[in-house]
Amino acid sequence: MKLLKDILFGVGLSAVSGDTNIMVNQIHFDSRKVEMDDVFVAVRGTITDGHQYIQKAVDAGAKAVVCEEFPELLVNGVTYLRVSDSNTALAIIAANFFDNPSKNLKLIGVTGTNGKTTVTTLLYQLFKNAGYKVGLLSTIKVLVDEKEYKATHTTPDVLTINQHLANMNSNGVEFCFMEVSSHGIHQKRSEGLQFAGAIFTNLSHDHLDYHKTFAEYRDTKKKLFDDLPKSAFALVNIDDKNGKVMLQNTKAKKYSYALKSYADFRAQILEKQFNGQLLKVEDNELWSKLIGDFNAYNILAIYATADILGLEKMEILRLISELETVDGRFQYFISKEKITAIVDYAHTPDALKNVLITINALRTGNENVITVVGCGGDRDKSKRPVMGHIASEMSNQAIFTSDNPRTESPTTIIEEMEAGVEPQNVRKVLSIENRKQAIKTACKLALANDIILVAGKGHETYQETNGKRVDFDDFKEVKEALASLNK
Repeated sequence: MKLLKDILFGVGLSAVSGDTNIMVNQIHFDSRKVEMDDVFVAVRGTITDGHQYIQKAVDAGAKAVVCEEFPELLVNGVTYLRVSDSNTALAIIAANFFDNPSKNLKLIGVTGTNGKTTVTTLLYQLFKNAGYKVGLLSTIKVLVDEKEYKATHTTPDVLTINQHLANMNSNGVEFCFMEVSSHGIHQKRSEGLQFAGAIFTNLSHDHLDYHKTFAEYRDTKKKLFDDLPKSAFALVNIDDKNGKVMLQNTKAKKYSYALKSYADFRAQILEKQFNGQLLKVEDNELWSKLIGDFNAYNILAIYATADILGLEKMEILRLISELETVDGRFQYFISKEKITAIVDYAHTPDALKNVLITINALRTGNENVITVVGCGGDRDKSKRPVMGHIASEMSNQAIFTSDNPRTESPTTIIEEMEAGVEPQNVRKVLSIENRKQAIKTACKLALANDIILVAGKGHETYQETNGKRVDFDDFKEVKEALASLNK
């Protein structure tokens, strides 16, 4: 148990009713999890308002309540604490409760529209292979040294984050690489954490259903850099015009990386193949198994981060050359019929375009590119016609299908993608609502040396419809569909 006044250190309190010199058990923002002597933090969410459940939490045994507005009924023996922002208060309380674990390791945050998972995962691999104990907080998984935990969000809630970081402290972890999403920043899930550095990959069209404007989306990302201490570093992709914006108000030491512009860390692509690419990083050549310009940026971000954190340059290059592709990120295989199948998480217009640019740069011109793609439901609708346009314009054949329709009609989502198709490309588009059938159709259409891209879901092994998740793995589906061609 913890002393309430100790875990309130740094929280701006506007009013207190009751005693703060009491022992409390656990912290919760979900009233259903509250038990005797716990603290309940009433958070205003996007769907529900925790203030509606204060009495329920008290009835369950809450000894203290943190809220933005006191309820009409104040129960004797319960301490009520009023704050201006419950999300911020929760973040600080969570960090205090777990003894501020981020201060006891080097926590590196990675933000941007695309590349977060690849950069964090490969940094984890690199530092692990260099002999360090390392942690990872990513979309795909959470790793505490070598022990894996299930990931549920790009950026978990602050209690979960601090719990994982405290676990890392107990296991002697020295470095932790963490994806930091715009949702996570906006909802204060990264507040109360002490970052040793932050990396900006790029910024493009995404999450405008949540942030409403691109400027708001950009400025939310920027807050990660604004809040960095002087002791930290800020590393940005300066080829992206938003890179300079990220650095405007940061107190951290500034670094940049680029393929095209003058920067602190530079690289050049010398050769591209399907099994990798040859890069010139600073004055040294490097062969990487990761393919495409977008991965050249990811590799350079990894190299720069490792250099800033003190690893020896030639050792970094050796370690990068050994790195394997991240699940669902340009993950490919070649079938017996010489058909290349690629599965990629590309779920934004920019990511889809980058993958197709990479594919088209590697092909000889005699192969057909068949793209299977959908758009998620209950998400930014404005990107649907754009993705429809890109897939139909840059492929020989595009098949529009379901992604994770969630509560939306798959038919409506596909129709909104079709709206972006230019008249001259209409003949190249098929719409097949069932994703399994769409993948099977792509495999049946493919001839020897053709390339199939299945985009949008990547590492995900489920499909979500009306609140239900069913098993669905793009990589497994396309592999089985191509194997069945022999039968």
